[in-house]
Amino acid sequence: MISLIINGLEVSVEEGTTLLEAAKFLGFPIPTLCYMEGLSPYGACRLCVVEIGEGPKAKLVSSCTYPAEQGLRVRTASSRVVNARKMVLELLLATCPQSKVIQDLAAAHDVRQQRFKQEDEDCILCGLCTRMCEEQMMAKAIGFRGRGENRDLGTPFDVRSEECRLCGGCMYVCPACQLRCTYNEPERAVCGGCANLSPPCVEKDQFDDMMCYMDPCVACEQETE
Repeated sequence: MISLIINGLEVSVEEGTTLLEAAKFLGFPIPTLCYMEGLSPYGACRLCVVEIGEGPKAKLVSSCTYPAEQGLRVRTASSRVVNARKMVLELLLATCPQSKVIQDLAAAHDVRQQRFKQEDEDCILCGLCTRMCEEQMMAKAIGFRGRGENRDLGTPFDVRSEECRLCGGCMYVCPACQLRCTYNEPERAVCGGCANLSPPCVEKDQFDDMMCYMDPCVACEQETE
């Protein structure tokens, strides 16, 4: 067993457990996008970042790929982590502004607009479809091509793979394929129609190392009773 400290709580987990698995087991919510149970972790979206270490040596890592280490100190909702997640969501909104998955994640994290130029609805390179095709459908019909800004998804030479069975698994898991009605102007980019964007809550500014991570929020539950 490995002992580590998550949000000030000393816990023990089995060797090989990732920080995301440990946090979820303890009830600390961490948002994910490219992660899905049953598929290998990929760490592409960086939405699941957590802060490890202390002082100037503290750093952000993707919790879905980082293994638990003896004596490690982890914070899943520090102000640095929350700000990093909001930045990631703004970038994702610029790439794929009408994705229902990204819209809902943005609304849940109080991202009401994004500051970056919006592109056409595009692949966010999360790798969910390739892993679904390879690991669950045992086909390997699609994969990544190219590098850097030329990186995309498809088949070699754009010829349909004989391994593809048209199962639709790739579209089922794709965040960019799950669209909703919304606007394309940056100042109106986040719909938020399905989320409460202004809940009564505690003063989060008092907590730099630990923002509110309760879901549902205890303060909000008390206010609504």
